[in-house]
Amino acid sequence: MKPLQFSLLLFLFLSAMCGYGQEETDEYLEFNDRNNVVHGVYVGIHMGLGEVENERAYLGGLKIAYVANQQFEVGFAANFLYSEQDIFNNTLSRYEDLIAGYGGLHLEPILFSKKRINLSFPLLLGAGAVGYVDAKYRDDDNFEEELTEDDFDEVFVAEPGINALFNISRYLQLEAGVKYRFSSKIELPPTRISRINGFSAGIGIKVGIFNMGRNRYKKNVQ
Repeated sequence: MKPLQFSLLLFLFLSAMCGYGQEETDEYLEFNDRNNVVHGVYVGIHMGLGEVENERAYLGGLKIAYVANQQFEVGFAANFLYSEQDIFNNTLSRYEDLIAGYGGLHLEPILFSKKRINLSFPLLLGAGAVGYVDAKYRDDDNFEEELTEDDFDEVFVAEPGINALFNISRYLQLEAGVKYRFSSKIELPPTRISRINGFSAGIGIKVGIFNMGRNRYKKNVQ
C-alpha cells in the first residue's frame, strides 16, 4: 500500500473514532460545585387544644414565614384562643368565658432538614389582648353585647414548643407538636385569672415552596 493511501485511511479511522466518542448518551452526572443554598416561603394554618387554669381551651392560628436553607424559619404568627371558664361576673350577673388574640415574631430552628421527617423548635414572641365574653347563648333578638376597651387587657406572650414536621412534597408540609404559653399578668375583672399560661397540642398544614433556588445542574456522560 502506498504511503499516501495509508495516511488517508489512518485519518479516516481516527476521525470516525473521535466522532463516536463525542456522541451523547442518556446517562447524566448531577453535581454541585458550590454550596447549595435553598430558600423557601409558606403560609400555614394550625389548630389545637390546650388549657388555661385547668379548663379546656381551643386554639387556631396563622403563620407566614421565610425558610432559610431548610434549617431556620423566621416570620409572623397570630393565634386566637377561646377557653370555657364559666366565671360568674357579679356586676353583670352572668357567666363568662375567656378569649384572647395575640401575634408577633415567629422563629423556628429545624433539625434533620434533609430527611422526610424533621424536628423543630418553634418560638412565638408577641403581644395581644385578653377579655371575657358571655358564656351563655341568649335567645333574644334585642340583645346585643357591646364590647369596649374596658372589657380587654393587653398581654405579652412567649410560646416555645417542639414540632415534628412531615415533608409531603416540595409544596406541602404537615406539622404536629406541643407548646407552652407564658404570659404577662392581666388585670381584668372578674380577677380569677391573672395569666393565660398553659400547655397546648395541635396540628397544622403549610403550603408554599420549601426548596426553591436549588443550585444543581446535569452534564452528559461521554
